[in-house]
Amino acid sequence: MTLVVLVGPPAVGKMSVGQALEPRLGFKLFHNHVTIDMVAPYFSYATPEGRALVQKLREAFFESFAADTRGGYIFTFVCAFNDPEDQAYLAALNNQFAGQGHEVIFVELEAAFETRLARNVSENRLAHKPSKRDLVWSERNLRESEATDRMNSMEGEMQFKNYLRIDTTSLSAAEVAECICKRFGLDV
Repeated sequence: MTLVVLVGPPAVGKMSVGQALEPRLGFKLFHNHVTIDMVAPYFSYATPEGRALVQKLREAFFESFAADTRGGYIFTFVCAFNDPEDQAYLAALNNQFAGQGHEVIFVELEAAFETRLARNVSENRLAHKPSKRDLVWSERNLRESEATDRMNSMEGEMQFKNYLRIDTTSLSAAEVAECICKRFGLDV
């Protein structure tokens, strides 16, 4: 079993790249908003209760994914690299899957902020992420995270065995998927 973890700032294209990889690899996409938007009608992700519930749901999914010996999964995650808890989360995810003999691939995406602002209102993003449909809030959240968090790693900071960083500013999701497949020898 293979787990592909797509990491990067909001609106960089993680879900779109995951969608391009899904049919090509036969993997299932588990983008980070699946659980966030599942919990949102009851608890905001900004609350301790909301975060705890999202985390419990993800843990349940990951336990089942790690027990699966067929195929693979794609997970997307916004990592604030200035937050040690986020970096510890990535390490724990790696340990959970690699510790059971699964291949774990980390792909970090980056893009110019102006590109991310444009992608933040894309039809695909809004169709699959209900919490992003409040465009005023979504843009403000994007700008705030850009101002307060370091959304991409520094050189050498991602110490995983299988790691690739791609600037998606001028690439389509299909082109990024192609780069990932070539680098790691993936394809159905």
